[in-house]
Amino acid sequence: MFSIAILSCLLSTAQPVTGFWKGKIDRKNVELKIIKNGDSITGTSYYYTSSDSYRRYSIKGYLDDRDNSVVWWDDVLIEEKNSNRIFGGKPATPYLSTADFNCPGGTKMYLNGKAALKENDEERGPVDLQKMEAHTFNDEWDFVIENYTLGANDPELIDSIGKMAFTKPIPVEPLVVKQIPQKPTPKDVVIQPKKQAPIASPKKEPATQPTPAPVKALVVIATPLNNEQKFTTRRKQLMQEISISGDSIELKFYDNAEVDGDSIAIFLNDRLLYEHIKLTDKGYTIMLAVATLQQSNELVMVAENLGSIPPNTSLMVAMVDGKRYETRLESTEQSSAVIRFVRKEL
Repeated sequence: MFSIAILSCLLSTAQPVTGFWKGKIDRKNVELKIIKNGDSITGTSYYYTSSDSYRRYSIKGYLDDRDNSVVWWDDVLIEEKNSNRIFGGKPATPYLSTADFNCPGGTKMYLNGKAALKENDEERGPVDLQKMEAHTFNDEWDFVIENYTLGANDPELIDSIGKMAFTKPIPVEPLVVKQIPQKPTPKDVVIQPKKQAPIASPKKEPATQPTPAPVKALVVIATPLNNEQKFTTRRKQLMQEISISGDSIELKFYDNAEVDGDSIAIFLNDRLLYEHIKLTDKGYTIMLAVATLQQSNELVMVAENLGSIPPNTSLMVAMVDGKRYETRLESTEQSSAVIRFVRKEL
């Protein structure tokens, strides 16, 4: 009878995980919007005390239909509003959450598990979420969730909304030209020309030439390159090739030498994943779902700066199907470091 109830619950909607979820993560109020896209999930998370006090992240993750487990992490901090009420003035603390999809009967659905800090895997608290019909916060994913079974589950539509919401456009004009008027100097003093003598009739007034306007200096100010432009203009240097298998890849990035303020951006298959990552001795964690990767994949580390001790150096530790790989990466203003991940041939 219990198995029949579970089957009925799973058949009540085409994609049970897709939807609005509310509850608590690490004892903080959370509204989660999950959209299933193949074996991956995307969406947003809101940590809040009220509708006008919250922190909003984009999320990424994956699910395993074999055991109904769901894994997601806070990816990019998109918006903050009166967040001191939630975190007491502390900096953003993104979470990595792991939960089981539970459907005890009827139409009730739950995600129950645990949360850890994304950057250092420190376990923090439980995950207790329930799927809801209504939501508090409005954003671009509402349309997809509400029309998911009516055609909004199209992967191209989901990817395009994700790019529209979280990808920064590349500026069209790399240079900004400003006109700045300068104070008059002795060279800028305008000398009036002499009056011309009358030509035909003595009754005509003498003609004068118009007074020229003061010259304005043009100042050209170069706009610094953004990370997309750095990615496309710098030479790419292959550092290591790693075979991949299993469900997920865990990557950790550390400062490989003295912590001197290095920061990096990460691109995967020509797409910006993360930026403004400050390298320290604690490690910055990135999770990749193997099911979403291609046969051959290039992960590129772009140096945002060179720190106080050039060049920008980092240590990448990759955990792939229980195996550990270490790679030392070096990026400069002329080159970027590349790691290639290749699927194993079956």
